[in-house]
Amino acid sequence: MTKQKLELTWIGKHKRPKLEARILLEAPDKSYHAKVRSEAAAFDNRLIFGDNLLALKALEQEFTGKVKCIYIDPPYNTGAAFEHYDDGLEHSIWLGLIKERLEILRKLLTKDGVIFIHIDDKEMAYLKILCDEIFGRNQFLNMVVVKTSDPSGHKTVNPSPYSQTEYILMYAKDRSSYKYDQIYVESGYDSGYGKIILNKEEHYSNWKIGGLNEVVASSLGFENTRVARKKMGRMTFDALVAGYALEHRDCVFQSTAISNAAGRTIVEARDKSKNLKDQVIHIERDDFDDIYILNGRQIYFYSSKVKEIDGELVPAKPLTNLWTDIPWNGIANEGNVEFKNGKKPERLIKRILEISTNPGDLVLDSFAGSGTTGAVAHKMGRRWIMVELGEHCHTHIIPRLQKVIDGEDQGGISKAVNWQGGGGFRYFRLAPTLIVNDKWGNQIINPDYNPEMLAEALAKLEGFTYIPSENLWWQHGYSSENDFIYVTTQSLSVEQLQVLSDEVGAGRSLLICCSAWRGITADQAAERFPNLSLKKIPKMILKRCEWGHDDYSLNVANLPMAEEATEQRPSENQPAAKTKPVKRKSAVENQGGLFEGMDSDE
Repeated sequence: MTKQKLELTWIGKHKRPKLEARILLEAPDKSYHAKVRSEAAAFDNRLIFGDNLLALKALEQEFTGKVKCIYIDPPYNTGAAFEHYDDGLEHSIWLGLIKERLEILRKLLTKDGVIFIHIDDKEMAYLKILCDEIFGRNQFLNMVVVKTSDPSGHKTVNPSPYSQTEYILMYAKDRSSYKYDQIYVESGYDSGYGKIILNKEEHYSNWKIGGLNEVVASSLGFENTRVARKKMGRMTFDALVAGYALEHRDCVFQSTAISNAAGRTIVEARDKSKNLKDQVIHIERDDFDDIYILNGRQIYFYSSKVKEIDGELVPAKPLTNLWTDIPWNGIANEGNVEFKNGKKPERLIKRILEISTNPGDLVLDSFAGSGTTGAVAHKMGRRWIMVELGEHCHTHIIPRLQKVIDGEDQGGISKAVNWQGGGGFRYFRLAPTLIVNDKWGNQIINPDYNPEMLAEALAKLEGFTYIPSENLWWQHGYSSENDFIYVTTQSLSVEQLQVLSDEVGAGRSLLICCSAWRGITADQAAERFPNLSLKKIPKMILKRCEWGHDDYSLNVANLPMAEEATEQRPSENQPAAKTKPVKRKSAVENQGGLFEGMDSDE
């Protein structure tokens, strides 16, 4: 019997783009680090400029299973597009784009990693079902409801109740591996804690109990609470009570009922206490707080409600999935950058990182926007990767991060975490497509690729880690300790293949990517040189990817799901390479020139 599953379907769901795993090119002039720095910490962070789906594909090989927390805030498909994104898409296309990203993002997560997806009510229901399919319904951790605004002015002119919330879907890579440590958030004074022990320093049998309001009124010189409130105003007096309770938290308490399920010793003490009016019974415990019972009810001290949050002792409560305490007004200048309709509060990202990461963990945001995720992660001692395609990568994110690194950004969460500056980041951009058309329409290696770039690109496409050996000229990368790759633009002779085979030796294997080989067929080479595998450039990769597709952003015209041409070739409106790569010092020999002897026919 075929196993069936519940899933969301849409037009074009199974039309999968054949993504090109491109290499990343560093631009040192845009990288940045603190003037006084630790070399180990300066370059752990990456800012990547380029299409975020292609960037995720570029990161997949190196970072699979290494990212502890992912936060993404994708365009919501509401039609209310803002300057840097086009988010007015058909549901099916939007879902297709998100699905491609989520599948790679899931691979990047550590076993105990968590992804947070910020969304509004227009796409939330669809996205939840899609995430259930990709991550597994049993990996769903929570849906956080975030209050983002208050109804005012023209916003209240609505055909239905005003919407003031957004949602954050929270999924684990492996729920059994994710560990949640209780987080507390600031709350107001709970007036239920309305009694105070007047002589707490004495033995509990001599404790005297008073009303907190009356004690505060008396300390202010008033006859009673009613007079104090009348003279001072209720709000002023109540604020003073709250402050007094916090200051005397070890003495202020409330008494609560004890259920029959509390345990035999406690229940017996409860029943005994009911007959001992105004006498305190004490139960000492080794592994837990001692218990005090008064008139059949348990004493809970206000100190149990007080926690240290951002360096300050405040009344607090356990974090729930309803977040109404994070202010969204007044954040326009956080990071000293404006990003209309797109910026998220630093405190929001701080909370997300608090419940999912520890210092040193790796955080990823592939819709970087104004750079809030990276800025917050940096201040909290997390490593980070951000991806952004818009020009605001240069106008917003880089200046913002520079101020963070220099310690000049004292807004947002800086004071809460005592941020003083430090660290750095490396700036990368995606390399142009590897395969382009020449003037006759033939597919060739992009002339912008130098030999080192070509070697790195082919190593990546073949699943090898690109690390050229300093000693072995033929060793450009490895897939295991005995399996290597060599990339050359030469046409190799039998004699050259023999030299390579002898150098590789028994017990090791070498994949050779070359333009051609002479004097021997592929079958003959396989028989004569069992430790060598031969592949021709560029034929070996021509059908591997959608070459020349530079834009998988949320733009209908550029989607691979849209009506496609019969041939996957760049068009006039879709140039193969928009940017010149950073020139590198070659680590790969290039006898005869990069393109000499290129042969796509066997």
